[in-house]
Amino acid sequence: MAAAKKADLGPLVGAVDQGTSSTRFLVFNSRTAELLSHHQVEIKQEFPREGWVEQDPKEILQSVYECIEKTCEKLRELNIDISNIKAIGVSNQRETTVVWDKLTGEPLYNAVVWLDLRTQSTVENLSKRIPGNNNFVKSKTGLPLSTYFSAVKLRWILDNVRKVQKAVEEDRALFGTIDSWLIWSLTGGAKGGVHCTDVTNASRTMLFNIHSLEWDKELCDFFEIPMAILPNVRSSSEIYGLMKAGALEGVPISGCLGDQSAALVGQMCFQDGQAKNTYGTGCFLLCNTGHKCVFSEHGLLTTVAYKLGRDKPVYYALEGSVAIAGAVIRWLRDNLGIISTSEEIEKLAKEVGTSYGCYFVPAFSGLYAPYWEPSARGIICGLTQFTNKCHIAFAALEAVCFQTREILDAMNRDCGIPLSHLQVDGGMTSNKILMQLQADILYIPVVKPSMPETTALGAAMAAGAADGVGVWSLEPEDLSAVTMERFEPQINAEESEIRYSTWKKAVMKSMGWVTTQSSESGIP
Repeated sequence: MAAAKKADLGPLVGAVDQGTSSTRFLVFNSRTAELLSHHQVEIKQEFPREGWVEQDPKEILQSVYECIEKTCEKLRELNIDISNIKAIGVSNQRETTVVWDKLTGEPLYNAVVWLDLRTQSTVENLSKRIPGNNNFVKSKTGLPLSTYFSAVKLRWILDNVRKVQKAVEEDRALFGTIDSWLIWSLTGGAKGGVHCTDVTNASRTMLFNIHSLEWDKELCDFFEIPMAILPNVRSSSEIYGLMKAGALEGVPISGCLGDQSAALVGQMCFQDGQAKNTYGTGCFLLCNTGHKCVFSEHGLLTTVAYKLGRDKPVYYALEGSVAIAGAVIRWLRDNLGIISTSEEIEKLAKEVGTSYGCYFVPAFSGLYAPYWEPSARGIICGLTQFTNKCHIAFAALEAVCFQTREILDAMNRDCGIPLSHLQVDGGMTSNKILMQLQADILYIPVVKPSMPETTALGAAMAAGAADGVGVWSLEPEDLSAVTMERFEPQINAEESEIRYSTWKKAVMKSMGWVTTQSSESGIP
């Protein structure tokens, strides 16, 4: 019997989606945007002290190789020829900070994750040096001074880790966000790896001028960061280098977008005013503002949305960032043990259908948008003897929805044109109770694509559209139509408002909990 003929699907594009809680590799058909196969590996988070969040850069890199190999095996089983994979895109958790040795390829310290709070005193000391009448950091970067962004994490590492100080003195140190660490390693590492990042990831470091699209000397001086350790900044769609190992050796890496920008592209929000909300570890609402930087009056960030080619124009976005969304489900699973898999939360919530007056503010890393209140901590309030784990599960889902409403309200006030519906994506959108709750609490329809992996899709689109690859057209008439599922609000508006105002009362009670932590200086 003749060997089964390999399916000819035309050119394929791969995407590495390196998130806070897991790594995935996905392969798409560039003509139809159909997902053909993928593999996922959960990533460990380490909490060495209260408020500290770290990951092992080598584990992250290893997980990428594992996902690529396993996905390629699955494609072979489906009789799909992996030589048709013409490009790879990278999308990543943003801000997470890695410093490594360029001679050995070894990390010099664990990756300090975006959620990490050890830099609170660093932030307080720096903020004293910014003149009140000239917040040059915010005007150049679009970002408030916060533990969230890379510059303060890097400053802490340079102040506290002797191995890194020594490597900087000896000109061996390289800094990067996760995209840079992965691309450098995948393109050869110590043997000629390409040290680069893209404009979207660079715009989250607090060292990058979002107007000139360059590293800013004044910002680097302010944070005392040596510019020699920074990666080269490139567009989000161009060939950076070739894979140097594994099943896809020789394939160009030609797309790079921070995960939230990637989701904006994957949701095809290419027009000024189009927005999406991604439910991952955190929750991120981005609205495309076109070629202009819009500065928020209501606690949102101004950020680079994408630049899809070396000679293509840059697009900006307003962003509402919520630190804890899916992470609250992981916390109920790993810390409290009231569920054993993330999927179970839907079942618990369904049993009661209400939080019964219980409110959960998951301010584990302080509050991000619109408050930027680092002193807040998580609280569960409104408890009675009647409250059980099902009510707490329901309150956790509601918390995700209320936090989204807060950033949507801010977005509507900044843009002046309220969104008529919300486009959503991310792992949590498979939870139907959450989606219905979100429609009820926002009081507008929630619309989700039937293929929820929009972050990976965005990275694949950027990679496939790059000059020299050219297998994915981003022309509006060529973009494939996406099937959507809609959730309409089902409660009355008054009830929606009452629940939201009680939530705001709970948020107020979470604030002012922590004075500058004593747990920040020095490392064991």
